[in-house]
Amino acid sequence: MVITRFAPSPTGFLHIGNVRAALMNYLLAKKSNGIFVLRIDDTDQERSKQEYVDAIKTDLDWLGLEWDRIEYQSSRLDLYNSASDKLRSIDLLYECFETPSELDLKRKKQLNMGKPPVYDRAALALSGAEKLNLRNNRGDGHWRFKLEQNRIEWKDGILKDLSIDAASVSDPVLIRADGQYLYTLASVVDDIDMGITHVVRGSDHVTNTATQIQMIKALGGDIPKFAHHSLLTGPGGEALSKRLGTLALKDLREAGIEPAALCSLMARLGSSQPVELRITIDEIAKDFDLSIFGSAPTKFDEKDLYPLTHRYLQTLNLGDVQQNLASLGVPSNLAQPFWDITRENINTLNDLSAWWDIFSQGAEPVIDEADQEFVEKAMSVLPNETFDEFTWSKWTEEVKQLTGRKGKQLFMPLRLALTGKERGPDMAKVLPLLQNIKAKKI
Repeated sequence: MVITRFAPSPTGFLHIGNVRAALMNYLLAKKSNGIFVLRIDDTDQERSKQEYVDAIKTDLDWLGLEWDRIEYQSSRLDLYNSASDKLRSIDLLYECFETPSELDLKRKKQLNMGKPPVYDRAALALSGAEKLNLRNNRGDGHWRFKLEQNRIEWKDGILKDLSIDAASVSDPVLIRADGQYLYTLASVVDDIDMGITHVVRGSDHVTNTATQIQMIKALGGDIPKFAHHSLLTGPGGEALSKRLGTLALKDLREAGIEPAALCSLMARLGSSQPVELRITIDEIAKDFDLSIFGSAPTKFDEKDLYPLTHRYLQTLNLGDVQQNLASLGVPSNLAQPFWDITRENINTLNDLSAWWDIFSQGAEPVIDEADQEFVEKAMSVLPNETFDEFTWSKWTEEVKQLTGRKGKQLFMPLRLALTGKERGPDMAKVLPLLQNIKAKKI
C-alpha cells in the first residue's frame, strides 16, 4: 500500500510552494487507493501556533485534499527520545559545543582555503573532562548524527539516478542545545513509524535525503521511494521565495481563485504534459504521473490561474452559485437570468458584485463628448414599456433611423452609457434585467 505524507510546520500560512508537495503526495496516494497522512511538524513550540494549524486544515479542505489521518509531532517526543538513545548507543550521535559564531568562523576559513564548508568533527576528539568543562561553561551542547563518509545512491522518482558523497556534507544537527528535536530526526522517525512508502518534496531537500537514508538504515527502517520536484520561480525566472508572502493560499482564495483551477495547474506545471482543467480531484488523480516531471526550475505565474478559474465557472449551474448570488442581494426571480448572462463575463465569482451593482443601481455612464448628443437622442426614444429580449434590436433600429449611425458607432456608445463597460453580456439580455430592477435613466 502506498502511504504518503504532507508535513507542514504551523509557523505560517501555506503558500503556493507548499501546494506542490501536498498535492503530489495526495495524488500519489489517491491514485493507488493508499493513505495520505497530514503530519503537523510542531516540535518548535515557540513558533508553532494553533491559528496556523487551523489555517492549514482550512487550506487543505479548500483544495479537496482529504487526509486519512492526522499526527502531531509534539505528541511523539517519546519516539524521538528512544531513537536518539539508540543512535547514542551505537555511537552515531555525538555532542558538540561550538557556538554559531565559532561555526561561522570555521566555514569562512574553509572557504578561504578552497575547501567545502563541512563540519570538521572537532567534537569527536573531546575527552570526557573537556565535555564536562564545556557544559559547565556553556551549558548543554547540540547533537550531530555521524555520517558514514561514503557515497549515498538512490533512484529518484523525478530526478532519476542520484548520488551524494557524504564526505562533502556536514554531520546534521538532530537535537538543539535546548533539547528541541529538529526536522531531520523527527521526520525520519515518523517516516519509519508510519510506514511512509513514498516522499515527494522540493529539490532543495536532495541533500537531506542523502543523510536521512543513512539515518533510516541506522534505525532499522525501510527506505521510502523519494521524488524531488523542481523549485518554482516567478514568471521571469526570478526567485519566488521573496513573493511567497503574497501567494498564500488564503490570499488566492480571497482573490476568487477556484481550487480546481489551482490543482489542475499545479498537477501539470513543470511536466511534459499541457495543463488541462479538471473539475474534480479524482479526475486529476487519475492522470497523475511523477515520471512526466522534469528537473528544470518551473515558472509560476498566478495570472495563469484566472483563465482556468473562468473556464471552471462555465461548468457551474445556478445551484452551485445560489448562495453567492443571495449574498449579493440578487432576488430569486432574477438569479437565473443574472447568472446566465454574467457567467461568461467573469474571471472569478468576486466579479459578480460589480455586475450586480450595474443591474441593481445602474452603471456610471461612460460617454465621450463626441457621443453626448447621440446618447441623449437615443435615450429619448428608449421604450417605456417593460423590456424583453426584442427591445434592444427594436430600439437600436429606431436609433439608427433617427441618427444615421450604424455598427460599432451605434452600439458601443449605448453599451458604455448603460453599463459603463466596453465589453460584456449580450445587450439584448442585459436590458430586461435593467428594466426589472429599474436601471437609472441617463
